[in-house]
Amino acid sequence: MRLSFRRKLTAASDTLETLLAQAREGNGDAREQLLRDYFPFVERVARDTCRRPVTRTDDEFQIALMAMNEAIDAYQAGRGSFVGFAETVMRRRLIDSFRGVRVREVPFTTFDEEDGEGNIQNAVENATAVRAYSEDEEATARAQEIALYSQELERFGLSFLELVEVSPKHADAREHAIEVARLIASDAELRQLFLKSRSLPLKQLQSRVAVSRKTLERQRGYIVAVTVLLLGDYELLQAFVHRG
Repeated sequence: MRLSFRRKLTAASDTLETLLAQAREGNGDAREQLLRDYFPFVERVARDTCRRPVTRTDDEFQIALMAMNEAIDAYQAGRGSFVGFAETVMRRRLIDSFRGVRVREVPFTTFDEEDGEGNIQNAVENATAVRAYSEDEEATARAQEIALYSQELERFGLSFLELVEVSPKHADAREHAIEVARLIASDAELRQLFLKSRSLPLKQLQSRVAVSRKTLERQRGYIVAVTVLLLGDYELLQAFVHRG
């Protein structure tokens, strides 16, 4: 008899717990392996939530994958299954992205789940997993921004999906990369060079930043993605950078 994907994940719980612990400690390779191993799971949750086929190039899959990455950091050991927690986080993020156009078609109660004691569970305690927009217009606007941002990233040789992989794992490294992006976006010469070549002006940056050329090259994808974000009309998405 063929095991379900969920049962296969349970059978590999030791590996899961190890990768979770390593990823939360800043091990980028462990995080990447965990995300890649769970691609089929992410794809299934996106497909079931959207109630239509979803491929790994679709925005819905990318949104769900970003939510899976959030779940790794937000999960609290001993508070239940990580798989169940991650699934709820992904569903919430997907619901946020299309609430304005589907709230009447798919009631929120559709995603209620019953635990082993017969209790209905829907809300996730951690704030990073339960962020819900109070206005449908804002949810729709964010979904539109993600779609436009994804298109713009493609012009620079990046995809929305790659943001998980190119994002520095440590907060200080991310902040340094964001500062470089802010410099490019605010300086007329650097901005012009960036937009013309669609790449980092490494030569001009070297004497103006506190990080090495090697670091700039290693963080190239993330710096490019943040610069594109800062230069575009992405008010809602930019809030994540400004909070950083």
